[in-house]
Amino acid sequence: MHRIDDAARPTTGERFRAYTTHHLDELAARAGLDETERLETRAVATVLPFRVNAYVVDQLIDWDAAPDDPMFRLTFPRPDMLPHQDVARICDLLRAGADRKQLTRVANEIRARLNPHPAGQMTLNRPTADDEPLDGVQHKYDETVLFFPRQGQTCHAYCTYCFRWAQFVGEHDLKMSSDDIDGLVAYLRAHPEVTSVLFTGGDPMIMTAERLERYVIPLLDLPQLESIRIGTKSLGYWPQRFVTDADADATLRLFERTVAAGKNLAFMAHFSHPTELSTDIVQDAIRRIHATGALIRTQAPLIRTVNDDPATWARMWREQTRLGMVPYYLFVERDTGPQDYFAVPLARAYAIYRAAYQRVAGLARTVRGPSMSATPGKVCVDGIAEVGGERVFVLHMIQARDAELVGTPFFAQYDERAAWLDDLKPALGAARFPFEEG
Repeated sequence: MHRIDDAARPTTGERFRAYTTHHLDELAARAGLDETERLETRAVATVLPFRVNAYVVDQLIDWDAAPDDPMFRLTFPRPDMLPHQDVARICDLLRAGADRKQLTRVANEIRARLNPHPAGQMTLNRPTADDEPLDGVQHKYDETVLFFPRQGQTCHAYCTYCFRWAQFVGEHDLKMSSDDIDGLVAYLRAHPEVTSVLFTGGDPMIMTAERLERYVIPLLDLPQLESIRIGTKSLGYWPQRFVTDADADATLRLFERTVAAGKNLAFMAHFSHPTELSTDIVQDAIRRIHATGALIRTQAPLIRTVNDDPATWARMWREQTRLGMVPYYLFVERDTGPQDYFAVPLARAYAIYRAAYQRVAGLARTVRGPSMSATPGKVCVDGIAEVGGERVFVLHMIQARDAELVGTPFFAQYDERAAWLDDLKPALGAARFPFEEG
């Protein structure tokens, strides 16, 4: 393992500057939106979270191509992300100068229809200790626990398609978080089957090195843990976190300490478009993380208007492999938020995945997909076939709430409009899917 090259790091860097809804009208005008479109954009941002930063605005977005630029669509709300009647209702309130209380009431009504917590996040996945639910913890699969550190429940910028959008809208009842690291450690000791902890959010890398240490260090003495994972979009949205931020070196030393303790430190990097890999500073950040002994795996959902073509994915996987990262997952957009706007039908998703997969060398063929993180588990679309005269989707369980189902293949009736597991019906005369109770 190489030591962090402090001498190669700039001593000063760009300070983080966030843009929020207060800046939205000005930025939307920069994208060429007229007055009506800007009002509708503000209306959508009343319901769904908006946050971007100077790095994304100045280095990643092609403003000459906006609003059709993929990075703009990745971070800026669009009027048609919500039903027209909902957008019109909020526009009327904005024109009338409605107060915050009125806007919040209507926004909450709309949010409630957007399935804010899919796949049993607040119910089925939530464990208990001493008959009390554990806040900020999810335990869906036997060997893996997710932890939502309280100070890590925001991001350097918000993706418009984020399936965790409910974390960022300021409603306490919709938010998952905890600062009880002692409670997490106690739960892990009581569940020796858990071999991996995933810090998630939000984005844990929004935290300072000091705060991150508070959560990570207590886990290093647990012999049962084989891996510690960090789910993050920071490399795409703020790579300065690992290069020029004041505590960049301290953060990387924590990574080194984690690896030295015998843990596999897996950096689960969320890259949605090749543009996010194009700057010198993101490539510097990747090299510095690798120097600690951490492994970077990459994942992202397939999103209409952002990355829904094979060339984009093939280019991204090749570049990730060149930079030493491991392509891991191509996800299907989850059944939450503006899914109707962003989702790609499963048949087309499989065609895009397969065409992209054919264009990369073997080292990039570590990627799995299209994968749905659904209520029973991670379901992968393996193909489309004709079996016994019936056209079917061929699927299997990559991961499952019931461990006995892991690896189970099954078939669903072909439906060119289906975009999620719940849209599918059993095929070949089956009465139910393997994960459905009799």
